[in-house]
Amino acid sequence: MRVLTGLVLTLAVGIEAAAAPPLPADHPILGNWRLTLDGGRCSEVYHFRGDGTSLVTSALEVAESEYEIPAKPSAKGFYRMTDRITKDNGKKDCSGEVTKIGSRATNFIQFHPSGDLFLMCVSESLDACIGPFERIAGQTT
Repeated sequence: MRVLTGLVLTLAVGIEAAAAPPLPADHPILGNWRLTLDGGRCSEVYHFRGDGTSLVTSALEVAESEYEIPAKPSAKGFYRMTDRITKDNGKKDCSGEVTKIGSRATNFIQFHPSGDLFLMCVSESLDACIGPFERIAGQTT
């Protein structure tokens, strides 16, 4: 996860947000996603739940977070997602780092029209993104 959070922590959120309402059951972020890194040598798997929590595995690391994402994208087609790490097993991720509990990030998500891919960007632009994140077929919320 450090590859991901290292890229986006410059936009960290510093204020505790109130609990967000549950997401609509058809929200495109819900379900399981895989990000393949390091030329296929390591993968991160993200499980986004409808209650605003996620479970992420990256190499030996297992982490949980709370996230917020709007029901609809902005006029530019991006979803602004904030995320805060709430639990971590203290083991190294794909980049060899351990993610700190309490780490916060703000990212901008853009989905492919198929709904099976997305990019995670540092702003509402495709200039600085990671991905694609690929939906893991047959797995939902």
